[in-house]
Amino acid sequence: MNLEGFKDPSELQNYTKEQLEDLAKDIRHFLIEKLSITGGHLGPNLGVVELTLTLHQLFDSPKDKFIWDVGHQAYVHKILTGRADQFDQLRQYKGLCGFPKRNESEHDVWETGHSSTSLSAAMGMATARDLKGTDESVIAVIGDGALTGGMALEALNHIGHEQTNLIVILNDNEMSIAPNVGALHNVLGRLRTAGKYKKAKEELEQLLKKIPAFGGKIASTAERVKDSLKYLLVSGIFFEELGFTYLGPVDGHDLDDLAENLKYAKKTKGPVLIHVLTKKGKGYEPAENDAKGTWHGLGPYKIESGEVVKKPGPPSYSGVFAETLKKIAREDKRIVALTAAMPGGTKLDVFAKEFPERMFDVGIAEQHATTMAGGLATQGMKPVFAVYSTFLQRGYDQIVHDVCRQNLNVVFAIDRAGLVGADGETHQGVFDIAFLRHLPNMKILMPKDENELQHMIYTATQYDDGPIAVRYPRGNGYGIKMDDQLKKLPIGQWETIQDGSDACILTFGTMLPVAEAAIKQLEAQGISVKLVNANSVKPLDEALLKELALATMPIITLEEAALQGGFGSAVLEFFHDNSYHNMEIKRMGIPDQFIEHGSVDELLEEIGLTENKVVEELLTMLPKKRKRA
Repeated sequence: MNLEGFKDPSELQNYTKEQLEDLAKDIRHFLIEKLSITGGHLGPNLGVVELTLTLHQLFDSPKDKFIWDVGHQAYVHKILTGRADQFDQLRQYKGLCGFPKRNESEHDVWETGHSSTSLSAAMGMATARDLKGTDESVIAVIGDGALTGGMALEALNHIGHEQTNLIVILNDNEMSIAPNVGALHNVLGRLRTAGKYKKAKEELEQLLKKIPAFGGKIASTAERVKDSLKYLLVSGIFFEELGFTYLGPVDGHDLDDLAENLKYAKKTKGPVLIHVLTKKGKGYEPAENDAKGTWHGLGPYKIESGEVVKKPGPPSYSGVFAETLKKIAREDKRIVALTAAMPGGTKLDVFAKEFPERMFDVGIAEQHATTMAGGLATQGMKPVFAVYSTFLQRGYDQIVHDVCRQNLNVVFAIDRAGLVGADGETHQGVFDIAFLRHLPNMKILMPKDENELQHMIYTATQYDDGPIAVRYPRGNGYGIKMDDQLKKLPIGQWETIQDGSDACILTFGTMLPVAEAAIKQLEAQGISVKLVNANSVKPLDEALLKELALATMPIITLEEAALQGGFGSAVLEFFHDNSYHNMEIKRMGIPDQFIEHGSVDELLEEIGLTENKVVEELLTMLPKKRKRA
């Protein structure tokens, strides 16, 4: 079938089972072929093909609301709602978003990119429906990994209490990005092996109806037998105790089983949870056999072999972090590593192999990880929480209340700091400086390269006066020589990379090469620019700033982070608070907007964080400095 001609999901309402099965094959072939070129979330989408087809056949989108938790499994939904012709530009600059996007289609009713938000959103939509007196269905699709998030459990509790009419589809593939962990995962494991609880319950009810009534005692005994059956067949009956009608487990690749249970759920009053078992990567052997999470989301690959296309190059920043932490941990038994379901992404899986007893994957639970790290610190341990910048947002109150307020020695290894590219606005790591900088006791560092990163990780683990964050970008380093011996760096003392007399650029991390390229252009015009590696975002190097103030040297601050509340704002605050009112300062960074998907270079060009723009800004600050004739 030509999927690019598929425009209206209501067409599916007249499809036979055989037609749906053929369409499922076509969709899998389409995804495997397209994503081999663009990359993307292949495994999650191959696993929900039949589920998505059945949803669109039995419900009427966009009147009925489909809410995809995380949203990385919504590619099939996008195909069925008329966007197959845009997949050549999936996650590309100005192309199709890899997550649900409300301005892309009326069928995308909720935007997401982080986990565990779907149930709360569904509760909001269902409540609005009831207040307005309309009759649409609200269906949330949430994975077993996302269900461990505290927000999802809060929503389950509220939905069950209110007995709101909505359907929760638990897409249970036993994986989030890495294999799932935790007690709730074990509960789901027992549910998977319990067989068809609903069928057993119905058979018992039929049997009891055949017994002549002998009054209330027999009736109450029968109810107790039914209740006992629940606990016999499904350990804990977790969801029914929360107030849900539990259906399942359902074979997520059996169209008849899916349709039967969805139809039953549609006419059931109150909240229903359908436990659907799916195979992540279904239909493509390399993805089906993936135990490490490689095929969750990836770049281009070779279809025939399943070989992921990787360009040779220097080690990644994540890899340098993990190897450095291992090296430190061999000498310092206080070192403990934590991750929130990202052992592979943060490269802590290599730490876990050597120190399994000192590595803790808490699942998708950043709040818990942050406070657990605080608890470890109170007992003299050195916890290192490795977390993507965008996911650290989820533990903000715990950073404030539990870690910074108590001035605990927690190291935050903030991965993916700065723009990340194809995953787009929900994943750009540009806010952490702004939301951490104003917190008392917090220190923030960022290296200029992989060698400085290893020394910063060592410095952070040796720091004994409160919380400290080391942020580093996605991707590979520069291939520079790595020092053999780790050393402590002076916190709050910047590195002058190049002296200059006409102006100064204060920057750090990924923006240093941009500044260096700009300075070369300016030198050709006879302009001398001082370049400072401001590797300590907090505290500032106040001695150096005072020197610049006395020289009344024009300054550009350059950061791949949000301008509002960022590093440049800190420099302005310093000069204002110290009554240096004659300074000429220009801040360059991420503007007050969410940055969508595209390559990092394309995004930097769009927002003006380029060497040419730096040159242009400095020339406006130095109008008399021009290339001599």
